[in-house]
Amino acid sequence: MKIKIQRETLVEYEVESKDRTLLEVLNEIKTTQDPSLTYSSGCRSSVCGSCSVRVNSKEVLACAYHAKDSDLIEPMRNSEVIRDLVVNMDRAYGFNAKAKAWQSSLSQDVLLTPEDEKINEVQSDCILCGSCYSACPVYAVNEEFLGPFSLTRVWRYVSDKREENPKDKIDTIQTNGVWDCTLCNECTLVCPQDISSKADIEKLRGRSSMAGYMDPNFANFGAGFDGSPTF
Repeated sequence: MKIKIQRETLVEYEVESKDRTLLEVLNEIKTTQDPSLTYSSGCRSSVCGSCSVRVNSKEVLACAYHAKDSDLIEPMRNSEVIRDLVVNMDRAYGFNAKAKAWQSSLSQDVLLTPEDEKINEVQSDCILCGSCYSACPVYAVNEEFLGPFSLTRVWRYVSDKREENPKDKIDTIQTNGVWDCTLCNECTLVCPQDISSKADIEKLRGRSSMAGYMDPNFANFGAGFDGSPTF
């Protein structure tokens, strides 16, 4: 079995063809063929998210994906490549800060029911692999887009009944946020935890509308250059 790995140049390796995960294949290459090959891994159980890469233009976890002949392995997109398949995720994490994607003020007087917990149960399973961030095509035209990686986390906290100031988070995501998403669903398709960031962004749009915001793309809909109506 032959696989190609995008390093400074595209390098092809030949390995045994028995059924194995990509991480096992990478370990074999590093151990027996090329000790300079660099990649990330951790739990080997699809829990830590550190081994995320792109295979044939789709984001996967190397410890879960079973390698196939002619696979093309690349580093994650939208992040600085440190070396080979290792990328710097600081920029992605930085968007969490810009979006205030954390529990900012927690009410001690509100008790959650089992039904309340299910509202954001799936979002709480995020393993920070960054697959949604890498898959998002909006960054090609807007590098400041908060992105699915951060926006789905905002929904995680906005939907928590204990959050005392959800409006503050809604205010924060109006610029380079919920309205910039194209709803292409690429983020959802690659999430190893089956989190639908697209659906979360749609729900954030609904909350935004309730707070008095609207899609700026429609702010001047039906108006001419002088502000007069057009028909």
